Amino acid sequence: MADPYATLGVARGASEADIKKAYRKLAKELHPDRNKDNPKASERFSQVTSAYDLLTDKDKRARFDRGEIDGDGNPTAPFGFGGAGGGPRPGGPGGGGFRSQGFEFGGEGADMSDIFEGLFGGRTGGGFASGFGRRGAPPQKGANTAYRLTVPFVDAAALAPQRVTLADGRTIDLKLPAGVETGTQMRLAGKGEQGPGGAGDAIVTIEVQPHRYFTRDGDDVRLDLPITLREAVEGGKVKCPTVENPVMITVPPGSTSGKTLRLKGKGFHRKGGERGDQLVTLVVDVPADDAALKAFVAGWTGGGNPRAAMGV
Repeated sequence: MADPYATLGVARGASEADIKKAYRKLAKELHPDRNKDNPKASERFSQVTSAYDLLTDKDKRARFDRGEIDGDGNPTAPFGFGGAGGGPRPGGPGGGGFRSQGFEFGGEGADMSDIFEGLFGGRTGGGFASGFGRRGAPPQKGANTAYRLTVPFVDAAALAPQRVTLADGRTIDLKLPAGVETGTQMRLAGKGEQGPGGAGDAIVTIEVQPHRYFTRDGDDVRLDLPITLREAVEGGKVKCPTVENPVMITVPPGSTSGKTLRLKGKGFHRKGGERGDQLVTLVVDVPADDAALKAFVAGWTGGGNPRAAMGV
């Protein structure tokens, strides 16, 4: 029954962004893959994930702040009822009423429904409410199970299906959501630990791997593409890799290093259904030791001063 705010190390008034930032930091430190010799880290990782789940659920967070549920999401027992020594005690001369924590209720014909509805938000009852003819809390589900899934950069951009192996050895193929990024969480209903009320959920946190030559810029993908001096001077068709398949692009004649070409719809999928672009920056590759090129440059007087605009 830990305080989820304390578990994540944030204040009660923390913003959703602060909660997300704290979770990412702790999840990175405590991930089981980085703490294979420390079983306590795995337990702590699950606690951090459960705290994050509660505080990012606006309804649960509000109920926790009001004291209606505990850090595990279970209903709390107000006025000390339901705990050891906290049950109703006979009170009043006729023994028909009871008194607890300074509250006294009449015995015969007393209608407790309004009080319990105010405490538990309508039909939701605490464990002691069933003693007054109300339905008790349903059996609790099992605990959620936390997983971390490393996804290759190109798979995240193309939304390629991913396979997850659960703790019981079963495998599930996941469809990545549009807008996926490191820290994105996916909930697999009923794939957590078993409990009296059924199985909990599996919470899968995505980590997108960096790529050796692609980088992400929002929903766009950036690439530095080397071209030869001849291709830069004369222009022409060259093959360019994308996150899915190589394509042919046209290099304009007289291209210099830093010129950027745009490939529409070759980036990451957006949540709205569209897709970002791939931005290809040309980089002219000059060979370090080419006798013919050196001979040509030695007799070439063109080029001017490309730094003139800088005043030098």
